[in-house]
Amino acid sequence: MSHYHISSLLEKMKSSDKDFRFMATNDLMGELQRDSIKLDDESERQVVQMLLKLLDDKNGEVQNLAVKCLGPLVGKVKDTQVEFVVDTLCANMVSGKEQLRDISSIGLKTVIAELPTSAASPLATNICRRVTGKLTHTVTKTDDVSVQLEVLEILGDLLTKYGGLLQSFHAAIQSALLPQLTSSRMAVRKRTIIALSSLVHSSSSALFAELIDHLLVELTRNKSRSTTRTYIQCAAAISRAAGHRMGEYLAKIFPHVVTYCQPVDDDELREYCLQAFEAFVSRCPKEVTPHVPQIIDICLDLITYDPNYNYDSEDEQETMETEDVEEEAESDEDYSDDDDMSWKVRRAAAKCLSAVLGSRPEMLADLYKTVSPKLISRFKEREENVKADVFAAYIALLQQTKLVTSRATEDDLSQSEGPIVMLQTQTPQIVRSIHKQLTEKSVKTRQGCFSLLTQLVSVLPGVLGDHLGAIVPGIQFSLNDRSSTSNMKIDTLTFLHVLLTNLPSSVFHLHVVNLVPVVVNAVGDSFYKITSEALLVTQQLVRVIRPLDHESSFDFHPFVNPLFKCTLVRLKAADIDQEVKERAIACMGQILTNLGDVLAYELTSCLPVFIDRLRNEITRLAAVKAVSMIAGSPLRLDLNAIVSSAMPLLASFLRKNNRALRLATLELLRVLVTNYGSLMSGDDFDSVMRELPPLISESDLHVSQLTFSLLTTIAGANKTSLTKIREGVLPAILNLLKSALLQGGALSALLLFLRQLVLAALPGLGFSDLLKLLTDTVYSPIPMSPTGTTFGVHKQAFHSVAKCSAVLCVACPDEGIAVVNQLVAEIKSKDTADSVRLYALLSLGEIGKDVDLSGQPELLTVIEDSFLHSSEEVKSAASHALGNVSSGNLAKFLPFVLQEIEAQPKRQYLLLHSLKEVITRQSGSPSSVDAFKPFVNSVWTLLFKHCESSEEGTRNVVAECLGKLTLINPSELLPLLQSALSSASPYARSTVVTAVKFTISDHPQAIDSLLRSCIGHFLETLQDPDLTVRRVALVTFNSAAHNKPVLVRDLLHKILPQLYGETVVRVRTIHTMPHLQSDSPLANRKN
Repeated sequence: MSHYHISSLLEKMKSSDKDFRFMATNDLMGELQRDSIKLDDESERQVVQMLLKLLDDKNGEVQNLAVKCLGPLVGKVKDTQVEFVVDTLCANMVSGKEQLRDISSIGLKTVIAELPTSAASPLATNICRRVTGKLTHTVTKTDDVSVQLEVLEILGDLLTKYGGLLQSFHAAIQSALLPQLTSSRMAVRKRTIIALSSLVHSSSSALFAELIDHLLVELTRNKSRSTTRTYIQCAAAISRAAGHRMGEYLAKIFPHVVTYCQPVDDDELREYCLQAFEAFVSRCPKEVTPHVPQIIDICLDLITYDPNYNYDSEDEQETMETEDVEEEAESDEDYSDDDDMSWKVRRAAAKCLSAVLGSRPEMLADLYKTVSPKLISRFKEREENVKADVFAAYIALLQQTKLVTSRATEDDLSQSEGPIVMLQTQTPQIVRSIHKQLTEKSVKTRQGCFSLLTQLVSVLPGVLGDHLGAIVPGIQFSLNDRSSTSNMKIDTLTFLHVLLTNLPSSVFHLHVVNLVPVVVNAVGDSFYKITSEALLVTQQLVRVIRPLDHESSFDFHPFVNPLFKCTLVRLKAADIDQEVKERAIACMGQILTNLGDVLAYELTSCLPVFIDRLRNEITRLAAVKAVSMIAGSPLRLDLNAIVSSAMPLLASFLRKNNRALRLATLELLRVLVTNYGSLMSGDDFDSVMRELPPLISESDLHVSQLTFSLLTTIAGANKTSLTKIREGVLPAILNLLKSALLQGGALSALLLFLRQLVLAALPGLGFSDLLKLLTDTVYSPIPMSPTGTTFGVHKQAFHSVAKCSAVLCVACPDEGIAVVNQLVAEIKSKDTADSVRLYALLSLGEIGKDVDLSGQPELLTVIEDSFLHSSEEVKSAASHALGNVSSGNLAKFLPFVLQEIEAQPKRQYLLLHSLKEVITRQSGSPSSVDAFKPFVNSVWTLLFKHCESSEEGTRNVVAECLGKLTLINPSELLPLLQSALSSASPYARSTVVTAVKFTISDHPQAIDSLLRSCIGHFLETLQDPDLTVRRVALVTFNSAAHNKPVLVRDLLHKILPQLYGETVVRVRTIHTMPHLQSDSPLANRKN
C-alpha cells in the first residue's frame, strides 16, 4: 500500500463527516487484512495514532470499526507500536469515560486474541507481561466495579492463553485476586473465580498450596454465608480446572463442604456444595473414592428436599402424578419462583449423582441397590428442569451398565446380585413411574421418558416386552398430540424403531392396530425429518407384522394397504428431500419383500418406479439395495416387469467409480441370477460378463470376491454364458493368481468358481485345459526382475495355484489320480526345477487334505527326501505337505509323523510344523475333532518331551501345538498345562506360558471360563527368576489384554505393579564387553 494511499485514508478519517470516517476506516481494515501490505515506520505511527483516536469517536459504528482494525494491525506493525497500543488501551481502561473504557476493553481483548500463541514469541511475552502488570495494579487500586469486571475478564483470558509466560506475575496476580472474593458485587466474585481457575493451570505448587490454604482458612472462619458460598464455588471451580492438583488437598477441603451442606436455611449454599461434590467426583476420581458413599447419601437425601410441597407417600404412584399434571396445567411457575430455591438443590443433587453413576463402574451393583430405587421414585418430580436431570442421572446409570456388561461373561451377567438381574427386577417399577408421564403435556418430560426407555432397551433388548400396554398409549399420544414439537415426534419414532428392532415380533401383534394409524400419519407429515424417521419405523413394522424367518398366525392383511399406500405416495414423489427418497425406496422394498404376494395386483404399477430410481444417479444405490431385497424374498414375486429392463442398467453400474454401488450391484446380480435366471436372455448374461474382467484385481479383493461369487452363480444357472470367459475373465484370474495379496475370502470364492467351472465341462474349459492354464505360471515362469530369481512369481502365488489345482483334482477324481502320480514323479526327479518342486509339494498337501493318498507308495519317501533339499522354501513346503496329507488319513500317516519326530532330531523343527498343520486342520470341525481324539494323549506326551528344547524356534512351535491341542479338550488338558508350571526347567515354563497365548482369541471359545479361573497362575510367572520366562509371560498378558480383556481384568491390581517393575533398568544386568553393551531386560521393557 502506497504512502499516498495511507495519507488519503488518514485524511478522510479526520473528516467531520461520520460517513467519510466510517468508509475510510473500513477501507483501512480491508487493506490491513491483505498479506501484501507493507508499512514504513511513519505510516505505522500515523495509522496507530489515528485508530487509537477513533476509539473515542462520537459515532459508535466508527468506534466498532476502529476496534476491529486493531486485530489485523498487530501482525502488520513493529513490536514497539503494539506496545504503544497496549499501553494506551490500558490507560483508557481507567478513563472517566464509560464508553471509552468499554471500547478499550474490547480492543485489548482483540489485541490479546491476535498475539502469537508460541511461547517463544518475544512479542507475546512482552505484551503479556506489560498488560498483566498494569491490570494487576488496576484491579487492586480501582473501586469502579465496571472496570474491575473488564480487568478480571482480560486477566482470565491472559492466564488461559499465556499462563506459562507469566510465571513471575503469578504471585502478584493471586494476591490481587484473593481480596476480590469478598467484593460486595457477586459479578466481581464470579469473574475472580474464573480468573483463579485459569491461574491454577500454570501456577507453581507453592502458590497453589497458598491458594488452598487461604480457602481453608476462610472456610473455617465462615465470616458470612455470602463469602462462604463464594469460597465453596471457588473450590469447585479450581477442582474443575485442575483436579489433578486439587486431589492432594481434598481430604482437608471435603469436611468443610460436607459441613456447609447441612444448614436448613440456605438453599443456595447447599447447591454450591453439591456442585463442589460433582467437581470432586469428576476431576479427583482417585482421591474422592473414600468419600463417594457419603456423597451418595447426601445427594439421595437432598434430591428429595422439597419443603414447599407435600408428596403423598402412601399414594405417590397414582394420586400424586395426577395431581402434578393438574397443578402444572394451572401454573407452571408456582414452584419455580424466586422465593423457592429448593428445586436448584434437587437439580444439583441429581447432577452430582449423574457424575457418580457415570464414573464408578466398580460400584454398579451397590448403586442398583441404593441409588436406582431412589431415582425411580423421583421420576414424579414436579419441577420440569429437575426431572430432566433425574432422567439424565438414570440414563448415566444405564450407560454405565451397558459399558460394564458389554465386557462381562455370562456367569457375571447371571449373578442374582448382579446389575443386569437387579435392573430386570426394577424394570416394572420404572415403567409404572413414567407411563402416565408419557401422556403429560410437558414435551420436555416426555422426551426424557423416551430417552430413558431407549437407553433401557439398548441395555436389555427384550425387557419391555411385557410392558407394551403401558408404553403404546404414550407413543400414540406424542404422535397425535398437536402440541408435540417436531423433535418430540422424532424422538418418539426413534424409540418406537428401537422397540420394533429389539423385541420379538409376537409381542407387538396386540398393539399393531394402534400403532399403524399413527405411523401412517407420521409418514404423511409435512416435515421431512419426521417423514424420514416414520418410513424407517414403517420398514421395521412390516417385518414385525409378517416375519419371514418363522411362522406367525397373526392376521396382517388389514394393515397391508395403509402401509403400502402411504409409502407409495412418498416413493413416487419427486420434489422431496433426498433422505426421504432413499428411506421410501428402502421401505417399499421391505413391503414388497414381506407382503408382495398380497400386493400382486400392485406390482405392475410399483416395480417400474424402481427402474426409474435406478436410472437416477442420486437414488440408484438405494434402489439397487431395495431390488436386492425384493429379489431375495422367499415369496418369489413375479419380476418379469423389471428383469429385462434392469440387467443393462446393472451391467453399466459395474463400470462406475462408486465402490458401494459396484458392491451392491454385484450382490443384486447374484440374487437375480440365483432366483430369476430363467427370465434372463443370453444377451443379459453377456452384458454382465463383459463388465466383469476389470473387477478382478488385487487392488480390491472384496470386489473380486463378489465377482467370483457371481460367476459361480452364473455357472450354475446358465453355464453356456461362460464359453467366452477365456477372452476376459480367465486372463484376469490368472493375473490375480500371481498376486501376493490373494488369500482369505477372495481365494475361497475363486476356488468355488473353478470347481463349478470344471464340473460344467465346457468345450476348451475341461480339466486338462484349466489345469494347464493355471500351472503355466509354474512351468513357464516369467522372471520377477531383469536379473531373474529362483521362482518366477511370489511364493504366495504357489500356494494359490496349488489350491486351485487341488480343487480341480478333488472335483474330478479320475483325472486327479494321474495328476498326483505326475506330482510325485516330479518331486522324485533330480532334474525338476525348484519352482516345480515347490508347487508339487504344495499341491500334494492341498489334495491330501480332502483325498486319502495312502495308496501312493512313494509319497512319504519323496516328502522325506525333500526335507534334505537345499532350498528353505522347498523344505517348508514338504513340512506343509506332510501335515496336510496326514490329515487325510490319520491312522496311516500320523504315527509316522510322531515316530519321525523322535527319530530325526535334525528334521524335528520341520516335522513339528507338520504336526501343527495336523492339529490346526483337525480342530476345524466337531467331526474332525472326534477323529483326532484317539491320538491326543500320544501327541501331548510327545510335545512335552520337546518343550525343554534349547532351540527357541522349536519351543515356539511346540507351544503353539500345545495351545491348539488344549482347545480340543480344555477341561482335561488345561490342568495339565497348569501343573507343568512347577517344572524346574525355565525352558519348559516358558513353553507352557507361551502355549497359553495360543489359547486366547478375540472370539468366544469353550475354554474361556476355565482359562479365566486359572490364568492368574500362568501370569504369576511375571515374577519368575528367569528373564525368558518373564518375557513370554509379558507377551501372553499383552495378548490377553488386547484380544480378551475380561480374562485379566480382575487381576490388574496384582499384575500392573509387576508390569511397571519390568520397565526399570537393572544396572546389574547390563553386561559390558570390549565392543558390545547389552541390556538383557530391554525386550521386557519394550513389551
